[in-house]
Amino acid sequence: MILITGATGQLGGLVLENLIKKGISPNSIAILVRDEEKATQFKEKGFVAKIGSYDNYSSLVSAFKGIDKLLFISASDVQLRSQQHENVVKAAQEAEVGHVFYTSFERRNETESSPISFVAKAHLETEKALLESSMNYTLFRNNLYMDLLPAFIGEKVAETGIYFPAGEQETGFVTRSDMAEAIAEVIISEGHENKTYYLTNPEKVKFAAVSEFLSGQLKANISYYSPSSDEYVNTLTGAGVPAEFAQFFASFGAAIQEGEFDTDKTDLENLLGRKPILIDNTEISEL
Repeated sequence: MILITGATGQLGGLVLENLIKKGISPNSIAILVRDEEKATQFKEKGFVAKIGSYDNYSSLVSAFKGIDKLLFISASDVQLRSQQHENVVKAAQEAEVGHVFYTSFERRNETESSPISFVAKAHLETEKALLESSMNYTLFRNNLYMDLLPAFIGEKVAETGIYFPAGEQETGFVTRSDMAEAIAEVIISEGHENKTYYLTNPEKVKFAAVSEFLSGQLKANISYYSPSSDEYVNTLTGAGVPAEFAQFFASFGAAIQEGEFDTDKTDLENLLGRKPILIDNTEISEL
């Protein structure tokens, strides 16, 4: 039995779709949901619904019993994630789950000097816990979602151009759909015990290239300007953006500029058996 956490979210939902496309029967897939209301929609489609929450350890132990393969989608709450992830790993071990597949993140700097150390902390702790557990594991080091580009470049990019502190560094942006297809392939195939896969795009891009792509798509001159992090935060907060959000995006801009997401790994391409989707063949509506 395969259990998917986060199936109501975007990445988990796409993995679920890919498992079905690859011939896995719904009655061989369990979905972790927080309440009975969400469970109903999955039961009606033939899936096994398990009630549980990352915040409730005993519910996780109960949900994980009888599970051979667990897709552990990382939690979205950065503040609570460390404890939530600890609950998941310990519950999976207590329930004697055979194999845990965990969605981690791409990085180079694992120290507190990283601009995104606040994001890295829980992932690094979780990876360590899985490596030290008695369970088989597979780690996915996911690069930045191409789907997040609209958040980085802003809704009024046609009017303002791209204003983002990423410098001239390249990034291996990946679509959620490509990640999900690769993850599903690993889950259903053999030989992935205790391995790490780097889900990154070998074809890397700079934000200057994104501006060129958008210029062609929108038939307009989309400029790119990379301010300092301080200037960026001041500009956004001055425009009414909450300081915590401005700082969050500035941190990712700094991480991009420092090369955190610049890697030449080809695991994703190998798992897909094709080239990952590129920005230059992605419709602007999909971004």
